[in-house]
Amino acid sequence: MRVVAFGGGHGLAAALRALRLASVDLDLAITAVVTVADDGGSSGRLRADRGVLPPGDLRKALAALAADDPLAIHTADLFEHRFAGTDPLGGHAVGNLILCGLMELYGDPVRALDHAAALVRSAGRVLPMSRLPLAIEAEIRGADPARPDEVVTVRGQHSVAVAPGRVESVRLIPDEPPACAEAVAAVRAADWLLFGPGSWYTSVIPHLLVPELAEAITQSPARRLVTLNLAADNETAGMSLAGHLAALTRYLPKLRVDVVLADTVAVGDPEPVRRAAESLGARLVLAPVAVRDGTPRHDPVAIAAALVPVLGAAR
Repeated sequence: MRVVAFGGGHGLAAALRALRLASVDLDLAITAVVTVADDGGSSGRLRADRGVLPPGDLRKALAALAADDPLAIHTADLFEHRFAGTDPLGGHAVGNLILCGLMELYGDPVRALDHAAALVRSAGRVLPMSRLPLAIEAEIRGADPARPDEVVTVRGQHSVAVAPGRVESVRLIPDEPPACAEAVAAVRAADWLLFGPGSWYTSVIPHLLVPELAEAITQSPARRLVTLNLAADNETAGMSLAGHLAALTRYLPKLRVDVVLADTVAVGDPEPVRRAAESLGARLVLAPVAVRDGTPRHDPVAIAAALVPVLGAAR
């Protein structure tokens, strides 16, 4: 069963770990399609200094898909190790440097990622949504607390993610970037397309703003599943879970969804979410997919348990 998961950062990593676990029962062929607009931290520095795709979210995806054997686990741990200190290496993750080197060596991020995937014996393929490093720009209302009704333009994924206020709209720069051809091919051949969890405006929606990728998503014969977040973040402050679903169709009106997965507790009153899911053609599946310590984090084991019957039923 061919599954394509879209996103970036910790949300996508949780989904990929869940898919790796679910693959034991379902024999999944997994592809991760990752945002490439990060401009903060180590990724931002390497992007600015070397002109490469920001490697951080790509690295997280590779580590999440690492095989469950000692060498692969240790290699994934090495990828995730971050240098301490304030010297030139300080703050860089080892995997970011490895990916940067591989991208310079091959001159192609896809070949670089395939090489890195072999190092961790990845359970799936990791692809960028575009071979070009992109930027995110948003119109945010109330970014300046002293002027709560003023709308300002905020540029940069990190800046958008941490800005106070409400995101009114988001766009990519350049505004019609070329899609990664391998990602488009994976979408067209998929049995399932998975969106979320993750930062809605900087990790999930950007995929819908790449024209070739958006077209492939709407035309693919695959079923589609959306996993909703557990709590609002800066990007979605004041937005309901039903509003999260409405935001997807704002940017891709032709999007149709088959299943919406939400945490039993986080969803609260399920009826608004159920109605929003039905407006997309989807059924709502409620399951306990959060970690049990009360923090707003998804548990990959719990997500896998929820995904196995959903994905398996489509066979």
